Amino acid sequence: MPHPMQKYFDELVASISDIVKFDSSMKEAEGENGEYPFGKETADCLNFFLALAESFGFETKNYDNYVGEVLFGEGEEFAVLAHLDVVPAGNGWKYPPFGGVINDDVSDGGVTGAKIWGRGTMDDKGPAMACLYALKALKDEGFSPRRKIKLIVGCNEECGWKCIEHYKKVATMPKEGFTPDANFPVIYAEKGILHFTAAFPIQNSPVTALNGGERANMVCDYASAFLTRKAAEALVNYQNPVDGTSLSYDNTTNTLQARGKSAHGSTPDKGANALQAMLAFLAQINKDFAFAYDVLFNDVLALKTLCDETGVLTMSPDVASYQNDLLKVTVDVRFPATFALETVTERLDEAGVEYTVDNYQAPLYNDVNGELISTLSRVYNQATGKDEQPIAIGGGTYARALQCGCAFGPEMGGEEATIHQPNEYITLDRVRFLGEIYYNALKELTKPHYTRIGYVTMRRIKK
Repeated sequence: MPHPMQKYFDELVASISDIVKFDSSMKEAEGENGEYPFGKETADCLNFFLALAESFGFETKNYDNYVGEVLFGEGEEFAVLAHLDVVPAGNGWKYPPFGGVINDDVSDGGVTGAKIWGRGTMDDKGPAMACLYALKALKDEGFSPRRKIKLIVGCNEECGWKCIEHYKKVATMPKEGFTPDANFPVIYAEKGILHFTAAFPIQNSPVTALNGGERANMVCDYASAFLTRKAAEALVNYQNPVDGTSLSYDNTTNTLQARGKSAHGSTPDKGANALQAMLAFLAQINKDFAFAYDVLFNDVLALKTLCDETGVLTMSPDVASYQNDLLKVTVDVRFPATFALETVTERLDEAGVEYTVDNYQAPLYNDVNGELISTLSRVYNQATGKDEQPIAIGGGTYARALQCGCAFGPEMGGEEATIHQPNEYITLDRVRFLGEIYYNALKELTKPHYTRIGYVTMRRIKK
């Protein structure tokens, strides 16, 4: 028999394409009274999602354009936490990043099959929409969950979590749930996240200005600097040592440009950091830049030696600026889940690095044998015919907002990720899989419990 989600497939694909068309990247607050805290287009995206849910017959709530929710069922609450905001589009797209183009182009990475292209297709609009349609399918078939399912959709996950802060002020956050915003088979642990901005005094600077990067959690793919003439002369015989990056110099403007490849800040090895290429050159001609380079890229503090079962510490310097003899660099650190924040900050302190903490999220660690993790693991393995074990990641998800939360999809191990990169896409095969597995998971986690006593009692009543 076909899966119950099959009849909703075409609608789901069209809805993903439609919601991708909203540029819901972070913007300044808009409106006469700031009623659009992350920009009007992000609020429009939220209202599009909620209006669609209302058309399916669900009760919805919009909490001041910070966050919304879709409600289904009664009883103890269970959360599905997704987000509708996206990182900036960046450069290098072959289709409009907010176009929602659907075709079968295989020129990017050789992945066969039809795809939906656009920022947010995988992170996280596509999975959010798959969860909504899974709820619709359950509702339409008459399923009565024993728990009240709250599909909560935030608008500031990529840049600060103000949406979750606001939600906790005006509504009740469920204790348990999952977010469709990471990897399969299921995430039992997430590394700690630290964003700090280091300040490096520069004497006799070889640059008069420098800028690079867009977000703390995106590997820097472009940086530029205005060089002094003496610094420009040092470029003549210089060989760029950073793989995957390039340097170019414009004599007319004295501008050095570095280009690389963006990636998620939690997986810097999947990108090529343009800022590293820029600072590697400047480190050759200035000792203060050399110190900054040693701290940021040569790991003189031995931070990358920290390791446990959840992985090694990663460090991604992603945003930089220089002015008034001061280089400022914002760094994304993901440290192993069993370590404390102080393990990192103490090493910065000992090295005399001046820094401020911009953002900190404590690690997440769940019992792999607990009901939530074991159930989702079973659902995934049954759907795929595999026997995979729960994993840990460096990414930070909404699961941390719950007492017992985890991430569940949408990516799979071994595939080339496009999240936070140009030409982000989701295959239609993945759309189909997500709709089905989120349907299965929600049904399994919220189905009524029938005890043996209850079963016998029902038989007696029937007689």
